[in-house]
Amino acid sequence: MKGRTVNLEATQAKTHFSAELLKWYDVHKRDLPWRRSRNPYYIWISEVMLQQTRVETVIPYFHRFVEQFPTVEALADAPEEQVLKAWEGLGYYSRARNLQAAVREVKESYGGRVPDAKEEISSLKGVGPYTAGAVLSIAYNKPEPAVDGNVMRVLSRYFLLHDDIAKPSTRIGIEKLAVELIPEGRAGDFNQALMELGATVCTPKSPHCLTCPVMEMCAGRLEGVADELPVKTKAKPPRPEARAVAYIEGVGAEAGRVLIRQRPKEGLLARMWELPHVQLPDMLQEEGAAGSDEAAMRFLREKLQDEFGLTVEPIGPMMDAEHTFSHIQWKLRVYRCRFVEFADGQALFAPDESGPPETERNDGGVFCWFGERELKRYALPNVFVKILKQVGKL
Repeated sequence: MKGRTVNLEATQAKTHFSAELLKWYDVHKRDLPWRRSRNPYYIWISEVMLQQTRVETVIPYFHRFVEQFPTVEALADAPEEQVLKAWEGLGYYSRARNLQAAVREVKESYGGRVPDAKEEISSLKGVGPYTAGAVLSIAYNKPEPAVDGNVMRVLSRYFLLHDDIAKPSTRIGIEKLAVELIPEGRAGDFNQALMELGATVCTPKSPHCLTCPVMEMCAGRLEGVADELPVKTKAKPPRPEARAVAYIEGVGAEAGRVLIRQRPKEGLLARMWELPHVQLPDMLQEEGAAGSDEAAMRFLREKLQDEFGLTVEPIGPMMDAEHTFSHIQWKLRVYRCRFVEFADGQALFAPDESGPPETERNDGGVFCWFGERELKRYALPNVFVKILKQVGKL
């Protein structure tokens, strides 16, 4: 009898959760632009944008993106630079590249229709279990789970799960649980309700338990441990790197322009445009960021000359900036520099109407003078956008 009682309580908890969550969602759901249609292409774009990015930040980007690329074909046929520029400021640019690559496959292999089969959509570049589940459930109402951090937090608290959500096995277990909770015919609404609850009520810190629609049977709340869940192994903090940045304005025919370089074709921020910069050696890591400017400027000059054949004369510091990636934290000090020359054999390109220069170089040694037109057209990482805005170039 004990086992039957436990099973009955578990079933009641699941039924209560699904029913009360949907009642709450029907009343309290936010009016978000991607919820106004079942267009799988729009839903797909929104889900990719929402990864590691707040809803408030995504909304204006979503509007501009779908206005610029209203169909699968429009995004598939667009130049990559145009797509990256539309993405500028959202970060994680590999998401935009993967999205465009996947959309091109949708155009070529599926006639422009986002596939509604799990195996097919999951085979597209950059589409993981969460994105596949979100598109299939929201656009096509298929009973597929869409488990992200919000969902794992909500279900860990409600069902009192102490498994480490950083482990793949835990995610798989929660996906199986989520499938059991999906009410027939309302997969899309249920998955969005779960995400909504995690984003607005069952928040990471100080959850609003008294306004939660499922508080009555939430085991985490009843046990007084909601704040302690979910269990998650802490990731290593990002490694700090001090870097010296060269801000180089042109003179004469290039007056008003800024010297920009293109990053290597592979790796971090691949093919993005940026102000030239170098990582300072260990002996200058702390000093370079804190104030030993003479040594940092000397190293910057020598490194740019040795690596790229670019000779500049650093004049002095302009500003500091920071940018944090998942594994690295850049601590940047920007130095105003005077352009001297490029060594023989080092090309200085000028982007034209057809796009950036196509070269065989893969070492980050492509340099261009960017004026107002180029800065508006080509995508730069957000930290360099902020620097250029601060000096009045954007």
